[in-house]
Amino acid sequence: MSEVVLSKVNKYYGEIHHAVKDVDLAIADEEFVALVGPSGCGKSTTLRMIAGLEDISTGEIRIGDRVVNALPPRDRDVAMVFQNYALYQHMSVYDNLAFGLRNKKVAEDKIKKEIDRAVGILGLNELLQRKPRQLSGGQQQRVALGRCIVRNPKVFLFDEPLSNLDAKLRTQMRLEIKRLRSRVPTTSVFVTHDQVEAMTLGDRVVVMMDGRVQQVGTPLEVYGNPANKFVAGFIGAPSMNFLSVKISEEGSSLFADAPFLRLALPSANNRALASWRGKKVFMGMRPEHLSLGNEISQCCFNAGVEVVEQLGSEIILETSVGDARVAVARVDPQVPFTVGETIPLSVQPERLHFFDPITEVAIR
Repeated sequence: MSEVVLSKVNKYYGEIHHAVKDVDLAIADEEFVALVGPSGCGKSTTLRMIAGLEDISTGEIRIGDRVVNALPPRDRDVAMVFQNYALYQHMSVYDNLAFGLRNKKVAEDKIKKEIDRAVGILGLNELLQRKPRQLSGGQQQRVALGRCIVRNPKVFLFDEPLSNLDAKLRTQMRLEIKRLRSRVPTTSVFVTHDQVEAMTLGDRVVVMMDGRVQQVGTPLEVYGNPANKFVAGFIGAPSMNFLSVKISEEGSSLFADAPFLRLALPSANNRALASWRGKKVFMGMRPEHLSLGNEISQCCFNAGVEVVEQLGSEIILETSVGDARVAVARVDPQVPFTVGETIPLSVQPERLHFFDPITEVAIR
């Protein structure tokens, strides 16, 4: 078993900076977990503590049945893929792949066997005699992956490995990692600031902010049921729109009221929002759950067009509703829009999200 368990892990830099705060996380054997969040949220520091490249201030990290707090990196049986590839420029691809095993005094025939297995998985056969400077960014990253595969570690650690690649190569390398995942199902921890990478690669996603874990769940869970306003705004592109609304009651129905806007809420929301009658909350609407609407619908409101982004397959509109801005995606790309015009937008009321205005925790 190669599960990874973090229990109340903290990292302090001096007496001032508390970089990682009480992280509790259990990663199952052969599970692929993505740590995602903005720069400075503590995700890379957490990964480096698992690797042994950073000391733990307090708490415990266990890999398999061993507590590894005091173990040096070489004794933790982990392999790490770095953002900058970290290849030896004076060595051939073959020697880069062999380097770690040779340091462990592994026999050359076994090294060749492991390299043959790795290059077969990653398609590196034609590159073995080249130097890293003769490779593209995507090829260098595949070599870095191969260097991990030949070691047969208990855990793969990925520290933003795709951030130096252009958009097309990032997409290709995501596919490479997905294929690798199916062929070499090793416990993996993947750090990224790109929520698309986290959502497409992770069995589960760990969203972090200010050193704390905000939510852990499957990609669909963190997208469909965000734990708080930060997670709701961070996951999804374009990001979720937020409006301050007042919950009002009329008969047996609840409404979300704001200047220039009144939305009837479905009965499923009534129980959760009943205690908020007469109070203000944050209401979240994802752009993909908005569309051109019917002005007589209770789920419709008027918005002023401010920016039109034509993407070919869809149009993203930046619109204003009172003092708030609302982006709407997946509008028919053939429909002409003019900056300054007013259009009706409909929202799917069952897809609305509500958050406590003080704690910003989701209201369920």
